[in-house]
Amino acid sequence: MKIRLVPIAFFMLLGVCTLDVVPAKADLKLCNRTTSRVGIAIGYKNKKGWVSEGWWNISAKTCKVLLKGNLVSRYYYIHAVDYDRGDDWSGSSYLCLKNKEFKISGVHDCKKRGYQRSGFYEINTGEANDWTIRLTDPVERDQK
Repeated sequence: MKIRLVPIAFFMLLGVCTLDVVPAKADLKLCNRTTSRVGIAIGYKNKKGWVSEGWWNISAKTCKVLLKGNLVSRYYYIHAVDYDRGDDWSGSSYLCLKNKEFKISGVHDCKKRGYQRSGFYEINTGEANDWTIRLTDPVERDQK
């Protein structure tokens, strides 16, 4: 009888141990540390080529997942608009976007295809599986 209890106890213990295992979460997340509501557009290269998409509206002092799962690229590109102040975060990498919700394949001939050509800021994730981008108010950006 004791021989039967040992294997049952072992499997019960094994079951308890595996219930506590939580898979690592890997996402591209943006935290808006500003005092304004912002709109976010992103760009990245996947297996099929360049993609730009948006808009995520993120309230002040909150975070939001932009892409779920392991990152597919080392570099991501961000274009953000401060809805309250009219400021923006942009850079020297140009991708296509439009004013309403979008997902655009390709980066060439934006205007010919009916899109805007806008500057995006490059984010180097260092090939991480998970990354958080943090937007700060302009005063904080200038002091860093």
